[in-house]
Amino acid sequence: MPLLEQVLENNPDTVKIILKNMPLGFHQYAEPAARAALAAGKQGKFWEFHDELFAIAPDLGPEAILGIATKLDLDLEKFKIDLESDEIAEKVEKDLSDAENAGVTGTPTIFVNGIKLKNRTFEAIQKLIDEELAQKG
Repeated sequence: MPLLEQVLENNPDTVKIILKNMPLGFHQYAEPAARAALAAGKQGKFWEFHDELFAIAPDLGPEAILGIATKLDLDLEKFKIDLESDEIAEKVEKDLSDAENAGVTGTPTIFVNGIKLKNRTFEAIQKLIDEELAQKG
């Protein structure tokens, strides 16, 4: 995230970050965590929830997920309904399908204008952004 924040700060008018969920099957709480972040997003707190999830990653579980929702002062009733909704489940499935179609095999994977980055340094990302902007005029 610090790298992406640096990219955003350097390109405030030209870069947009889109996060796609890719809960990996070997982690039993990855999908519930992805759904929880999306449910929090319905209350305007996706990124806050996302950051809290990564902060507690080793201790992730149902109680921890509910604890984050409480800490962020979410409407817990709405959160629980959204967490189990078909809409949220379909969004996670769509993200997984998009990842597969794009050839993503692990996380994090970064694309700039559909170009998969191999070198994930700030300099490499900025160079590709500049090249893409120059091409687009």
